[in-house]
Amino acid sequence: MDNCCFNRPFDSQAQVRIQLETEAKLRIQERVVAGEIELAWSYMLDYENAASPFEERRATVSSWRKRSVVDISETPAVLEHAKSLAALGLHSKDALHVACAAEAGCDYFITTDDFLLKKLVKQARILAVDPTAFVRSTEQ
Repeated sequence: MDNCCFNRPFDSQAQVRIQLETEAKLRIQERVVAGEIELAWSYMLDYENAASPFEERRATVSSWRKRSVVDISETPAVLEHAKSLAALGLHSKDALHVACAAEAGCDYFITTDDFLLKKLVKQARILAVDPTAFVRSTEQ
C-alpha cells in the first residue's frame, strides 16, 4: 500500500468512493493482522509519511511498519527500475515507491491515486489496483 492508501481513512468520507476505499483499506489491514496477506514496507513510505504535517496520521501509518514482512531500502536495482517507471510518466517519488514494491516481490501495488493507476497500466512487473479492486480480486 502506498501512503495515500494508508491515509484514506483520514480523508473526508463525504463521497461514496472514499468510503468504499476506506472500508477496503481497513479490510486489507484486517487480513494483514490475521496473517492472510503480507505487507511490504519501504524507505519511500517512511519518507512520504514523515512529510505529513499531522502527527496522528504519521503515528498511525508508522505503526504498520512493524507488521511488514520486508523493508526495502534504496538499491541500484530499485533506482534502475524507478528510472524505467519515470519514463512512463510517473513522478520520481511514485516511481521509487513502485520500484520498492516490485523489488519486495509484491504482486500488487495498492493506491488510491488515479494518475498513478492510469500510468501503471503500461507496465507488467506489478499489478496496480485501488483497495476496492484488491479486495474484490482476492476475496472471491
